[in-house]
Amino acid sequence: MTNASHDTLRDLDRGTPALVLWSARGLPVLLGAQFLLAGRALFAGTSWELHGALGGFIAVPVFLLAVSSLAVARLRGFAWWALSTAVLYLTQVTLALGGPGLLAFHPVNAALLLTSALVLAAKFERRRGFHRR
Repeated sequence: MTNASHDTLRDLDRGTPALVLWSARGLPVLLGAQFLLAGRALFAGTSWELHGALGGFIAVPVFLLAVSSLAVARLRGFAWWALSTAVLYLTQVTLALGGPGLLAFHPVNAALLLTSALVLAAKFERRRGFHRR
C-alpha cells in the first residue's frame, strides 16, 4: 500500500502550480545545456564562465522544486526526488569549487543530477496526465 506522504497524485482537482511544472520541465533542459557548455569549453576552447553562470542559475528551479514539495501539501509526494535533486545540486557546486581530485567526480554527479531531474519531470508530467483525465 502506498503511504499518503508519497502520493504524487494527491488532490488532482487542485492541479499543479505552473511555476513548479515549468521548473520541472526546464531543469533537464538547463542541465543538458550545461553538458553542452562543458563540452564546448573542453573541446572548442571556449570560456568556462558561461558554464559557471548557468550552473548558478540552475539553483532557481532546483530550490523552487524543493521548497514547493515541502510547502505545498499536495506536492509532498515529490519531496524525496526534489530534495535528492537539491542535495545532488549542492554536491555539484561543492565538487566544482574543490580541487582537481574532487573535480574528477563532477561529471559523474552531473549525470546523477540529470537523471534525478528527468525522473522528477516524468513524475510531474504523470501527475499532469492524470489531472487532465
